[in-house]
Amino acid sequence: MRSVDPDTDVLLEMARGGDAPAREQLLSRHRARLLRMVAVRLDRRLAARVDPSDVVQEALAEAARRMPEYLRDGPLPFYPWLRRLAWERLVKLHRRHRARKRSVLREEDWPLPDESAAELAQRLLASGTSPSRRIVRQELRERVRAALAELAARDREVLVLRYLEQLSTAETAAVLDISEGAVKVRHLRALERLRGLLGVDHEGKEP
Repeated sequence: MRSVDPDTDVLLEMARGGDAPAREQLLSRHRARLLRMVAVRLDRRLAARVDPSDVVQEALAEAARRMPEYLRDGPLPFYPWLRRLAWERLVKLHRRHRARKRSVLREEDWPLPDESAAELAQRLLASGTSPSRRIVRQELRERVRAALAELAARDREVLVLRYLEQLSTAETAAVLDISEGAVKVRHLRALERLRGLLGVDHEGKEP
């Protein structure tokens, strides 16, 4: 399966040809993105005990072991595949440290830490999706955070993946195992729902 990143596609072809440095580059070039994902998802109560770098390193080590299988079968684009390995590590950590009998496995069921929710609100405002420029921004951030909590989990997760993890539409579709069209629909629906919860119209004006 082709990656959504042309540079990654080139490295994958080189790796399939037996180029060991290309395999190393495939893993190292996505380290920062994986760190970002773990930082966004990690419960701050665990942050003092869990180093995101360790989570990523373990995921990359597993990816290195499973690279021949990936190069042969390619079940996902490369970064979503790497991310899935890191996600599985993160789920196990939450289960272990929080003594949960059953840990959530789907992204959309994962509780978003307060700090990440605040950052998502800020990014939505900065991205131009702010419903109103006349409200004090701090007040608006709090209102957006509250509105985010009212969204359907599947719609909120698209915003998390797109704005916090900064995944492309194609990557988001691969992570959630839905079509790119469905991602776009969820994205627009989430923004429309936010506008409705905040009491603004399509032009970003309050009634």
